[in-house]
Amino acid sequence: MDFTGKTAIVTGGARGLGLSYVRALAQAGARVVISDIGADTVGAGRDATVAQAAAEALQAQGLTVIGHGGDLSSDDSCRQLISTTIEAFGQLDILIHNAGWVGYQNIADLDAAFLQRAMDINLYAPLWLCKHAWPHLLRSSAPRIILTTSDRAMYAQYEQTGLVAYSAGKMAQLGIMNALGHEGAQAGILVNAISPVAKTRMWGVTEEPDELKPEWVTPGVVFLASAHCKDTGYILRASNGQFTATRLTENPGVDYPRDLARIKAGTAEEVAAMWDSIKQAHPLT
Repeated sequence: MDFTGKTAIVTGGARGLGLSYVRALAQAGARVVISDIGADTVGAGRDATVAQAAAEALQAQGLTVIGHGGDLSSDDSCRQLISTTIEAFGQLDILIHNAGWVGYQNIADLDAAFLQRAMDINLYAPLWLCKHAWPHLLRSSAPRIILTTSDRAMYAQYEQTGLVAYSAGKMAQLGIMNALGHEGAQAGILVNAISPVAKTRMWGVTEEPDELKPEWVTPGVVFLASAHCKDTGYILRASNGQFTATRLTENPGVDYPRDLARIKAGTAEEVAAMWDSIKQAHPLT
């Protein structure tokens, strides 16, 4: 795929999945801003040299990239990233919010600082970034936003104890995807999400993995960022070089909000009696 003339931002772009996305887009001709705070594996600290070193390594390969070491936890810092991009390249076509942090804290121990850190990266950052990117995306011929969710949040069988804050943030990004996909539809701003599985430093993996490689997720992200993608509101699950796209889809025959086309019940007792039928959705067509 050819991204010549396109400009992209990849948050969390200096390592792991993000760096793989950056490299692929840049090799395809895009100009890419690598945004990465340079935090450690527990989400603490800040090191601007991490983004700069990643940029210099790719620049040495002849790729057009720049580094940005800013914190994205505030409206102003996200505005500054978008401004940096426009100053450097004059436009913005693709926004990929890959930055993330996996922290464990049981609900009984949940504290404000821990929750705030999870919300900063998973809720506030994508909202502020999209706010400031929006006017520039409106001028793009193929504007794309890609957010990041997680199978661990979406599917109960993959959940882990202690991921309540993480899961809340990852599910929030699906709400953002749906809302902005609707808001941007007329202007052609397509908003999708990637749900990647990859062995990176977030897993404590420091050597090249023999499975679940980050680069095996990248083709799906590159597609979502491209003009070849014509859909919005999809979650692309990616693992071990395999892909499946899903979305939150209504049952057939629904006339929302007055008719759910499902089981009628007038009392709690009737709900209880019909529960086995109520909890089984119609098969999707």
